Amino acid sequence: MNKKVSGKRPGPVVLDVVGKQLNAEDERRIAHPLTGGVILFARNFESRAQLTALTRAIREVRDDVLICIDHEGGRVQRAKTDGFTHLPAMARLGGLWDRDVLLATKAAIACGYVLAAELRACGIDLSFTPVLDLDFGRSAVIGDRAFHADPRVVTMLANHLTHGLLLAGMANCGKHFPGHGYVEADSHVAIPVDERTLDEILAHDARPYDWMGQALASVMPAHVIYPKVDPNPAGFSRFWLQDILRAQLGFEGVIFSDDLSMEGASVAGTVTQAAHSALSAGCDMVLICNHPDRADQLLSELDVSIDKTSQRRIRKLFGRKKPLDWNKLQQEGEYRAAQRLLKELELIA
Repeated sequence: MNKKVSGKRPGPVVLDVVGKQLNAEDERRIAHPLTGGVILFARNFESRAQLTALTRAIREVRDDVLICIDHEGGRVQRAKTDGFTHLPAMARLGGLWDRDVLLATKAAIACGYVLAAELRACGIDLSFTPVLDLDFGRSAVIGDRAFHADPRVVTMLANHLTHGLLLAGMANCGKHFPGHGYVEADSHVAIPVDERTLDEILAHDARPYDWMGQALASVMPAHVIYPKVDPNPAGFSRFWLQDILRAQLGFEGVIFSDDLSMEGASVAGTVTQAAHSALSAGCDMVLICNHPDRADQLLSELDVSIDKTSQRRIRKLFGRKKPLDWNKLQQEGEYRAAQRLLKELELIA
């Protein structure tokens, strides 16, 4: 398929690909004008060479799609072998903070830099990180993915991690707004309900989204219902996305829906109904993962105009500078220093 130079005009749908190489159906979906991004998973990774070939093949179909991945460290890291650094769960940085604040901030920058530099060397634009949820000790699905229980510590460590990402030319995505850490249910398989008041949530969970300010490039809302605030999950709520996130907190970046195939999104109806609801509520992009049939349904049924304001926001998420290739990265002084620090702190092997 010939490369399509389209001047960075991505559509609102982020979808995945089936395997380690593109097939004809993958190419057809990526080429669709409503497609604006591709998200990769562990099943799409075998080796660095294969991953780089896959991202190059995606670019040959469309040069204006954002290539994304969930790559946080700890148990949520899609590429762990063939030279990729197995980064620590963010809770370990929180534990280090409790012992040595300055060393923890330095380690957070190093983690962000290593994470982003390695992914960008393989052609990936954005990792959906950092997790800004608070660790209330209640949520198994969040757990050690959270930096800390204190929103001030979460904000400081997340800011330093995102600084490391930016040094390697990568933007960031704070998740899961306004907070997923208080509920026990996992929104992948259930519909979590948080019974706290708006004031309680704004005073604790939502603080990092306010305090990070312009450092926050994109946000992913939670598939959690806060019934004392709004009957809809946050990702389908104009109140949460427009009145709180945009108007009250002043957020100007991209809003991604969480995966519309998750159980937490089922209250919004079919995948097309859910996409319409998310976009109407204020999302710029919607994710549909692990169900090619639903992605096809969404691309064929979604009737939306591509918002120019959203496109301007999305363009800012692409890589900020030309990445180093893997071999040059291994020799770079900043990368080697970051690796050395993380090894000395026993955060990586």
